[in-house]
Amino acid sequence: MFKSLRSKSFIGLGLVVGAALMVSACSSQFATRGNLPDPDRLAELVPGEVHARDVAEILGTPTAHSTFGGESWYYISERVEYYAFLAPEILDRTVVQVKFNKEGFVEWVKKEDNQQGRNVAFVDRTTPTAGNEITFFEQIFGNLGRFNKGK
Repeated sequence: MFKSLRSKSFIGLGLVVGAALMVSACSSQFATRGNLPDPDRLAELVPGEVHARDVAEILGTPTAHSTFGGESWYYISERVEYYAFLAPEILDRTVVQVKFNKEGFVEWVKKEDNQQGRNVAFVDRTTPTAGNEITFFEQIFGNLGRFNKGK
């Protein structure tokens, strides 16, 4: 009698522990990416007084550089939440832009978060290409008989 009660309690305990493990496996996971400078360090960037090499020492290497229209450095960071198999959700995104003048000194510093961001609508059109569209079997059997071994 005691043996059957023990085995039932172990089975019940095993089910409770198994359910707890399954529920904890579905908990949210957070990931922080990029370089988010400390606000105290950003305060050290006085326009007209701090040079680009000093900015690199204060804030570190930028995430991106401007390609056209002057020299700007971008420090980009984001915090993302992953939940099981669902699409990740961006909780917070911050971009710090440091603009330099021609002499290499800081001209201005601008900080934007995900509230100032804009969604960009991509174009769904496709460009047609020249040539023939062939099926899978035409690709496999298309070269049969094209080569002449007699020569």
